[in-house]
Amino acid sequence: METIVLNAQVRTESKKGPSRRLRAEGFTPAIFYGSHTESIMLSVRSFDLKKVVEKGRKESVFVKLEIEDGSKKAERLSILKDVQINTLKKSVDHADFYEIRMDRELAIDVPISLTGEALGVEDGGELSTLKRELKISGLPSILPEIVEVDISNLGIGDSVKVGDVRLADGVNILDADDVVIASVAIARAAIPEADVEEEAGEVPEGVDEISEGEKDNAEIGRKDH
Repeated sequence: METIVLNAQVRTESKKGPSRRLRAEGFTPAIFYGSHTESIMLSVRSFDLKKVVEKGRKESVFVKLEIEDGSKKAERLSILKDVQINTLKKSVDHADFYEIRMDRELAIDVPISLTGEALGVEDGGELSTLKRELKISGLPSILPEIVEVDISNLGIGDSVKVGDVRLADGVNILDADDVVIASVAIARAAIPEADVEEEAGEVPEGVDEISEGEKDNAEIGRKDH
């Protein structure tokens, strides 16, 4: 796993006013927490935090927090568990860091990368990606940053599912085996024109189509009655 170092300072105020002042000074309010540790309110430089967020692999990157509390300093390993994004300002309003213990299993979502060119696509099919992340668990030291899934052998009508993925010993997949990751289907442009017309309401074979004259006579008959 890639590890990023991020400087942080302990903060003591948590209300909206102090948080707004922090953001105005170029810092983002944050919190560090874990299942076996007390929560610590932090502030981190917004510019540095944004670089972490922009990597786009939130839980699959370790963040080493170098925390300053007056004259005291401490290092804590974490993952960026959650962020609050201000869509108007395109900034991060708050960040949650979850503690990592190297001797304890961790469950995270990691990106899926499809590798190879599907045979079905070469034959004119269309590839559909239905799942982009995989939930896995294991000791932090053996968790992958990304899961590669080979789609080279997928023909038209084939799919690859979670149950087809194989990872290193000690890494467990938490998603259901029958969940489809990617599939190849017949491209709509390749469907015969007759089939498309029938789907659009074409009169099925064996059923006589009413002529325009018959339609007019039927309409006159209804009026006479």
